[in-house]
Amino acid sequence: MDRVLYLSMSGAKQTMLAQAASNNNLANANTTAFRSDFTDFMAMPVYGPGHPTRVYGMARHSATDQRPGVVQTTGRDLDVAIQGNGWFAVQAADGTEAYTRAGDLRIAAGGLLTNGAGQVMLGNGGPIVLPPADKIEIGVDGTISIVGVGQPASSLSVVDRLKLVDPGDREMEKGKDGLMRTKDGSAAPPAASVRLAVGSLESSNVNVVEALVQQITMARQYELQVKMMNTAADMDSATTQMMRVS
Repeated sequence: MDRVLYLSMSGAKQTMLAQAASNNNLANANTTAFRSDFTDFMAMPVYGPGHPTRVYGMARHSATDQRPGVVQTTGRDLDVAIQGNGWFAVQAADGTEAYTRAGDLRIAAGGLLTNGAGQVMLGNGGPIVLPPADKIEIGVDGTISIVGVGQPASSLSVVDRLKLVDPGDREMEKGKDGLMRTKDGSAAPPAASVRLAVGSLESSNVNVVEALVQQITMARQYELQVKMMNTAADMDSATTQMMRVS
């Protein structure tokens, strides 16, 4: 009896964890350049006294969907999207270098260049800081040029260049903060082959319909596990009643 109850309980718990990952995908359906996560179940034997005869399913994050989202034109000068393969280098909250596809750039306090999520964009020599300017232009290779305050429009000068990398999708993995990193933790070298679409943004690659169907499927699986727990409780109660009668 305890086997049925344990397996049903663990199944319900792991289904809830898988639902959380699916919820996160669905919640980020409109997040710029978001990459959805795949979740699958693997069989895990239960070790303890005696033979490992019990097996339960464990939900795990198996991979990140690396398919690009749709590039949409915004017309905003500081919106940039990567064409094809590649990543923007940003500074993570812990100070390490990480990577994202989100190119909705902003000018923060002190001229610090960030994206919409507040992550600091990295350039040739670290975080990019822009001086006051009347105009900012970003080239298809990531070069950032400005026209200084009060300067003529023809006095365009290069101040930095966005660090663009392309270590290959198989060499990347997503962290808990949603940013990508190389599997060995090293900083990827700049890639001159990466090109940008200026005045555009990449959308999330989440398939909303697929995510909703997955949610419904997992909700039914959870209900089935709860029914099994209730059945185990009813069987236990019936067994106890039989013992009393005897």
